[in-house]
Amino acid sequence: MTKLFLVALLLASAGSVHAQDSKSAPYPTMAPIEQYRIANRDDEIALARSAAPPSISADAEVLVLGSRGFETAVEGKNGFVCIVERSWGAGFDDAEFWNPKLRSPICFNAAAAHSVVPPFLKRTEWALAGVSRQEMIERSKAAYANKSFVAPDPGSMCYMQSPHAYLSDKDSHWMPHLMFFLPRVAASSWGANLPGSPIIAFEGSDVDPVTVFLVPVRKWSDGTSAPDHHAK
Repeated sequence: MTKLFLVALLLASAGSVHAQDSKSAPYPTMAPIEQYRIANRDDEIALARSAAPPSISADAEVLVLGSRGFETAVEGKNGFVCIVERSWGAGFDDAEFWNPKLRSPICFNAAAAHSVVPPFLKRTEWALAGVSRQEMIERSKAAYANKSFVAPDPGSMCYMQSPHAYLSDKDSHWMPHLMFFLPRVAASSWGANLPGSPIIAFEGSDVDPVTVFLVPVRKWSDGTSAPDHHAK
């Protein structure tokens, strides 16, 4: 299984970084900010909404990337929040942490919007302000320690069913799936990562003490069938 979901999964970070800015890494540093933007605001709104079926995303709040962080572009009515995550939502040790091509449409339910989304929004502010990856790690540790960042609320989940996502250079949009966020627990508690199990899990770390369970589904948000693409 590749680390492509650490882009979508914004909080399943590794606890340490070794040679994170090495010249051997494909994306050793942040690219110019314009490479992370989507030029047309309406295009970004549409891409964010593509994360979930229209019955959910049509009434969701939509955030778009601004000059200092994410901004509300559309007010919501149902408690869901749709957003196109950028590469710094990945694990801190992910080789594509600064890949400007990554676009991860996600639609969070109300519980996740309250507890899971804020750390990513704060990380975005740090990235746009030029904060280094190592400093982000230290700030994240401190935020969990002082309770500025909190554990996922019960029932926290999100939809990732966009056929237009770009989650990694190797796997592109992979396959549609749902994600469930829990305070750090063993993957085995859900039977995840075991032979024959359809569930994939990332157990989090001391930096981001959140376990993310991923459950593939058969259809994209537009109702079309996904190809038979098994996890690697």
